[in-house]
Amino acid sequence: MTHTDIAKALVGTFVSGDVAVAEASALPSYKQHNLNFGDGRDAFVAAVKGLQEAPVKTTLQTVRSFEDGEYVVLQSIVNFAGSGDQVALDVFRFEDDKIAEHWDNVANVVAPNPSGHTQTDGATEVTDLDKTDANKALVADFVRDVLRGENPDKLPEYIAGEDYIQHNVDIADGLTGLTTAFAAMAEQGVAMVYDKVFKVLGQGNFVLVLGDGEFGGKPVAFYDLFRVADGKIAEHWDIIEEIPAESEWANTNGKF
Repeated sequence: MTHTDIAKALVGTFVSGDVAVAEASALPSYKQHNLNFGDGRDAFVAAVKGLQEAPVKTTLQTVRSFEDGEYVVLQSIVNFAGSGDQVALDVFRFEDDKIAEHWDNVANVVAPNPSGHTQTDGATEVTDLDKTDANKALVADFVRDVLRGENPDKLPEYIAGEDYIQHNVDIADGLTGLTTAFAAMAEQGVAMVYDKVFKVLGQGNFVLVLGDGEFGGKPVAFYDLFRVADGKIAEHWDIIEEIPAESEWANTNGKF
């Protein structure tokens, strides 16, 4: 099994309830960064068992996946025990072919955005494997210059013009859609502060950036997934999740 297969098998236990698969996929010391779950493999297994006892079964569909060294990234649509559809971006770190650590951002599925795109539709095929490093560097530069605001005037240099496809729930397609959204946020006094980048993970045409900061005055984790084509950012998905107060954490590992 590839690392991607193992990661899919682990999240699949939320549906199957197969405790043996969960125990075989993760290390006992499994480190959890989802702040709603306890640390360790035993806590994960307990969650699997709890879902199987629920009157409504959990459903899961993995839409995208890629690997970067010891890391696997999955983008999925999940409905935990009938609680409603959510979109998740999961990151797993492997040691000795076992999952050692997990990070994620999750958001409720909502109506399509102004251009009619959902939070998960669009291209899925991993291509351009020879361009992985260049694409990761391009996206890292974009985050530094535009999202972190060091050189915001460079925005047009990074985006594939009006062909740019947007999956953010509030923003329309194209460079015009993005600049209009940024202007509206500024006019409304809604600040997006991208403080720190923790990880830039990619394979071929897909790159995921994990960062933290503030949005609308609240502390948040930013998960931004990009598809790069011909040296430009051609498509974007994201999940922005509020980071709860430390007193509410179910583990002490922090979001990152």
